[in-house]
Amino acid sequence: MRESPVQGPPAVTVHGMDHVRAVLQLQRPATLLSAGAAASAIGAPGFLAMLRAGGWDGRLPAILDCGTAPGHALGALLAGVPQVVLAPCPARAGLMALHPGRILAEAPPSLDMATWNPRRGTGWIEAWLANRGG
Repeated sequence: MRESPVQGPPAVTVHGMDHVRAVLQLQRPATLLSAGAAASAIGAPGFLAMLRAGGWDGRLPAILDCGTAPGHALGALLAGVPQVVLAPCPARAGLMALHPGRILAEAPPSLDMATWNPRRGTGWIEAWLANRGG
């Protein structure tokens, strides 16, 4: 089974609804990415709730990192998460066959909002998106 290529707008790793809001207020193409293996911590419902609380309406791509947990990946896809990252594991090929184009081998390069300070504004985020073609 072929790997799904990482495509789409530049990615920003979001850790909370404030991060989602900061990205969305720029009104630029962006992919909202969870932290690594976040599915184990917050699950698909938590990720989707965080996105929606931040104002996400489904028009921008969103990716939940599921680490090596195929159950989390399947649950996320069935819950409506647009794409997931699923590291190599025995169930991966089967899931890729069931959900073509929605499973990534690795997270795309991203700007990690973990160190963002809202008092600095959103220029840092905007520069990342502009420099990555967003």
